[in-house]
Amino acid sequence: MIQHWLAAFRLRTLPLALSSILMGGFLAYGQGDFSWMILGLSVLTTVFLQILSNLANDYGDSVHGADSVDRMGPQRAVQAGVITPVAMKRAMVVFAVLSLVSGLMLLYAAFADQLVFVLMFLGLGLLCIYAAITYTSGKNPYGYMGLGDVSVFLFFGLVGVLGSYFLYAHAFDAWMVLPAMSCGALATGVLNVNNIRDLISDEKAGKRSIPVRIGRVKAVGYHLGLLVLAMSCAFIFAWGAGQGWSSYLFVGVIPFLIVNYQAVRTKHDAADLDPYLKQLALSTLLFVVLFGLGQII
Repeated sequence: MIQHWLAAFRLRTLPLALSSILMGGFLAYGQGDFSWMILGLSVLTTVFLQILSNLANDYGDSVHGADSVDRMGPQRAVQAGVITPVAMKRAMVVFAVLSLVSGLMLLYAAFADQLVFVLMFLGLGLLCIYAAITYTSGKNPYGYMGLGDVSVFLFFGLVGVLGSYFLYAHAFDAWMVLPAMSCGALATGVLNVNNIRDLISDEKAGKRSIPVRIGRVKAVGYHLGLLVLAMSCAFIFAWGAGQGWSSYLFVGVIPFLIVNYQAVRTKHDAADLDPYLKQLALSTLLFVVLFGLGQII
């Protein structure tokens, strides 16, 4: 039973989820604002939220029929019958509570007696929990309307990076929007690879993802646009920062992005494309590490 739950947690998605949190920490460290306590609680809260999202996705896709025998990728627990829908819903409640408790601890560590900031981030945290659950669950899951890309760009990019930075600095810096957009674009790219892989099964299930809406050829072009956007924002930020060669360490990830694009463009079989989800997720984490090191050395 434990192995079934670990599989349902989909721990391989955590590197991508943590990328925006680490980016916010790197940016804060580079500006002289940093706390290991805040970083630790941010990581813990993010892990809980991501697992909640994965459980909700497992439950929602199984209920709505997107996780059928036609689907490629890891088998979902509810679809396989190894975890009942009732047990999955209970687990979702548990991780929603864990996310809330961890988030409250994070807010106390970051803001203490600054009530306005606490309330602002509490509302944001509740929105994150709601978004995680309703992505593929509920009566009108927005993931089935092609809005998953918008959600990922916002929560894995703008909200994740700028929110994390604010926890340390207690201030908003518009310049930080650029690396936030880089993270958001790369994370959306991971979702796009997933949706291209599942294009046929999603179309049968009525899941109107971007590739289903615009077709595979245009979805490949969209993927290239996301990768170019991510690198363009990083280059503009590095140029504006004017910190020398170290600001451009992130270019080391470009060969991996080229490989990913070529795979998306040429591999039409879902099984052949599947490994490139993990490849792009790890490339995103590598980008964040290289970019972050460039800000602190």
